[in-house]
Amino acid sequence: MIAASVGWPRNRRALAVPFGIVAAVVVRFGAPFGPASATMLAITAFCITLWISNVVSPAYTGVLCLGLLGLAFSLDLALSGFRSPATWLIAFGLVMGEATRRSGLAEWTGRWIVDRVTRRTDTAPARTYRRLLLGLSTAGLLLVLVIPVGIVRVLVLAPVALEVGERFDARRVRLGLFFGPVLVTYLGSYAVLTGGSPNIVILGIFESVTGASIAWSEWFVLMFPVMGLGRLLVTVAVVYALFRPPSDLTVERTAATAAAMNRDERRMLLFLVAGVAVWVTDVLHGLHPVYGAMLVAVLASLPVVGVADFEDTVADVDFSILFFIAAVLAIGEGLTRTNVAAALAEQLLTVVPTDASLFVVLGIVFVFTVVLMFVVSGLAAASVVTPVLLAFAADAGLPLLPVALTEAVALSMPFFPYQSAVLVVILAFDIVDARELIRVVSAVTLATILLLAPIQLGILAIVG
Repeated sequence: MIAASVGWPRNRRALAVPFGIVAAVVVRFGAPFGPASATMLAITAFCITLWISNVVSPAYTGVLCLGLLGLAFSLDLALSGFRSPATWLIAFGLVMGEATRRSGLAEWTGRWIVDRVTRRTDTAPARTYRRLLLGLSTAGLLLVLVIPVGIVRVLVLAPVALEVGERFDARRVRLGLFFGPVLVTYLGSYAVLTGGSPNIVILGIFESVTGASIAWSEWFVLMFPVMGLGRLLVTVAVVYALFRPPSDLTVERTAATAAAMNRDERRMLLFLVAGVAVWVTDVLHGLHPVYGAMLVAVLASLPVVGVADFEDTVADVDFSILFFIAAVLAIGEGLTRTNVAAALAEQLLTVVPTDASLFVVLGIVFVFTVVLMFVVSGLAAASVVTPVLLAFAADAGLPLLPVALTEAVALSMPFFPYQSAVLVVILAFDIVDARELIRVVSAVTLATILLLAPIQLGILAIVG
């Protein structure tokens, strides 16, 4: 199992369950909270331990978490995550990704990019490599706009990158063409509200705690220029620096292969554009982003008009991740209901200078979240830290949106595979080992922290 191979060492994974039980018992009887709050923290600690160790699948741990919450508190709390529109946004996003694959649009897009980039430059292999790296990475960023689940985008884009890389005789070039697009489509998730699961978790908890929502267009305007376009350039630059082409690089010459779109590919593209149009215009109609994903899923499955049979499409989609998402959202709701979030927020208030500027406060929030991610995965961190930060912002009189977006920026700073299921999926393609992945991801993250994070936090501070 790939997930298990990138968690704790194999001879220690068997200790994960008893260690989780011990951690839960220690928290339950040692935390300075009332019985309900301490129990909530104990369940959270137990589940996070299993998620970090990957001793069982995250979805199975999610089901276990839901059961524990139901027994300890109420079925209403346990199933609260399934009532969140954020959970169903991911569900419809999975259907969108499968429909895009079935229509052939993803494969056609890869052929079209390769054709346009390489047709006139095959005589200059190094230049071909640079153009392919930028072209495929740009396509990875554009996919963030139309496919709401990072894992799906990686599954769509990685085979294209691998196939293109086979044309070159140097392994470092093949690695560069693989890392560039998949890291951009993963890390670019945080530039768009519908781009990835952590964003959707933040949205779900934000709606639950505040009773308000975050506009897709507002998130896009504030985040995409730096965390989207800026991160594209930084990622491509870092990947190219790490995987420069050798002087004797050769590339296999091929004829142009990109044919015109067929009926299904054209229709799927129109359906995706319709979904994006719903997201972009949310300030006008006020509809939740789930409606855009739902629209694409419905159009793609319509008889005669659609591109895939609904039953066949759903049968090929792995919906187990929904149990993981529902559990994460339920934990966030539980931490809020039991006042754990409020208590931790009060402690955070004692650390943050009360007279500090908003930029300094956002910087502390950023560092706090990045450090927390060394202990828990991105989604688990979102479930724990979002209610705490929102309670902290409310108590301190800070604008809630900049704080929530700062958390999203911090969650996009991974170093190790256990911090994200998407990184585990990248390892599953068996082109790189964990050490190589950690090296590249860490380099991209450090460059982003140094070059882009101050700019992004500055923008949020000015707007806030």
